[in-house]
Amino acid sequence: MTNIFDGLIRSACLGLSLFLVGCAAGPTQLPYPAFVDVDELVDVFIAGMPGIRAKSLAGDPTTRRSSNRIMLPADWQFTTGASPGMSVELFVLEGEIRLGDLALQAGGYAYIPSGSTGMSMSTRDGAVLLYFVDEMNPSSVIQTPLIQSSNLLEWRPVSTEMSDIGLSVKELRADPGSGARTWLLKVDPIAMQSWRQSSVTKEGYLVSGNYRASECWQGEPVTENYSPGGYFYRPPGAVHGGAEEKSTGVSIWFMRTLEHETVEDVAGCLLLPETSLIN
Repeated sequence: MTNIFDGLIRSACLGLSLFLVGCAAGPTQLPYPAFVDVDELVDVFIAGMPGIRAKSLAGDPTTRRSSNRIMLPADWQFTTGASPGMSVELFVLEGEIRLGDLALQAGGYAYIPSGSTGMSMSTRDGAVLLYFVDEMNPSSVIQTPLIQSSNLLEWRPVSTEMSDIGLSVKELRADPGSGARTWLLKVDPIAMQSWRQSSVTKEGYLVSGNYRASECWQGEPVTENYSPGGYFYRPPGAVHGGAEEKSTGVSIWFMRTLEHETVEDVAGCLLLPETSLIN
């Protein structure tokens, strides 16, 4: 188990070397980034987007994928960046941007597939965005830009199961071909989280609220708090959740996966053999 996780985090950190510097590190007990306070990360530059400040979150040099939080200064204008064969995904945290002819305020979302990455982008008063560059998946069904305001979407319950009470979502993107999915997750204080693991890499950024979370590592829970600007990049098979995981007030997470996901409950924070990891 340790070797698998060590390889995953080394890949995530090395991935930043192509575009970015540094790696978003979590507590020393964990071999992958969790409980990251993005505000504490150093500012870096992103090739193809001059004049911005960025916080590098994750990346992969073999695919040129990167996850970032970027700050656009007042009167900034250029394009959405990226390069041929790469898609861009962004979410406005603060301020307002213009994407082509459309204005996106806080809560605005855009997915721009390969071939459309030269769209103009500008801001008058400055803005803060989540900004993701990904290798285009040939099985993707969504091949045209998707631009919308999450403020116009309704919260929908995750399911009617008792285990999902207090959890609701706003779907921003769900590609039936690649399985890639981006969504906002609202967690109410009444929500109870079981120990579980996912079949794919998942990353999350806390947009608002305060959240206490637990990661299971080597049979022991590692529990810490997230405040707005908190981030995790969790590899497949990582066990998390448990009775200590809860939201103080209402928390809203921005979440992403790039493949079809399967989530399984596990009995608890156990020292699992390598074969129990989901591949």
